[in-house]
Amino acid sequence: MSSSDVFSDSHTSRWSQFYALTKPRVVQLIVFCALIGMVLAVPGWPSGSQWLHMAQACLGIWLVAAAAAAFNCLVERHIDARMKRTAWRPTARGELSSQQALGFSAILCTAGAAVLLVCTNALTMWLTLATFVGYAVIYTVVLKPATPQNIVIGGASGAMPPVLGWAAMTGDVGPEALILFLIIFLWTPPHFWALALYRVEDYRKSGLPMLPVTHGSEYTRLQILLYTLVLFAACLLPFMYGMSSWLYLVAAVVLGAGFCGYAIALWRNYSDELSRRTFRFSLIHLSLLFAALLVDHYIWLG
Repeated sequence: MSSSDVFSDSHTSRWSQFYALTKPRVVQLIVFCALIGMVLAVPGWPSGSQWLHMAQACLGIWLVAAAAAAFNCLVERHIDARMKRTAWRPTARGELSSQQALGFSAILCTAGAAVLLVCTNALTMWLTLATFVGYAVIYTVVLKPATPQNIVIGGASGAMPPVLGWAAMTGDVGPEALILFLIIFLWTPPHFWALALYRVEDYRKSGLPMLPVTHGSEYTRLQILLYTLVLFAACLLPFMYGMSSWLYLVAAVVLGAGFCGYAIALWRNYSDELSRRTFRFSLIHLSLLFAALLVDHYIWLG
């Protein structure tokens, strides 16, 4: 192998390490939820200029969300190193220094804010930056190591994407955006607690006060069930408010019943495998729920 090949491999590897800091799958879901907010804010089929506006807003939101993920990896590098699920991250393995991770996060955040300010509007930029602070600082630095309710309180940041999308297209935050916010806010605790249940030993080693560590499995499973039931009701709000029609309602009922079914089974008879399946279904639930909103919007409201 020539020296140029070695340099090329090293260069590629370095970029893949930086890319890993952005938590690509998580950020993709964030941008998807933001896009749903954008689409629902536009009556009928978007024009070419509106599609371009959406693409620019998605880019800005992606950049800031990726910056928040990188900052999270930096702050939690020592915790990540103690957890099997996260020990592979470049910051946890020492492959990227703190200065490199911080600089990368700063560049992404600055670029994202600039894109949103120039191509979208100031409200979207400030809301996105507030979400960055809420996740990267308030949740990661303050709440996560301090309280077992970290996921509940910090979930507000994770629920912001559709609000950002709505603001990007309208310049304000309407009740429709707040309904979407509520759905994700209520979805977040059962989603993460299902993960924490079968990763409880990882969280115990990390020293983080996750609910299964501080209150035990039975209490956590009850909380998952209660949140899932409230989430089921919240998912009916788009239909009740007139944002959607029967197509979405059917999807919401079927998906909500499935999530509640998993939560009930988990509450009655725990196993790590069932907890994993509940966590995976929660991802399917949110993705298909928002996809149903999108399809419904064009079929019935377009």
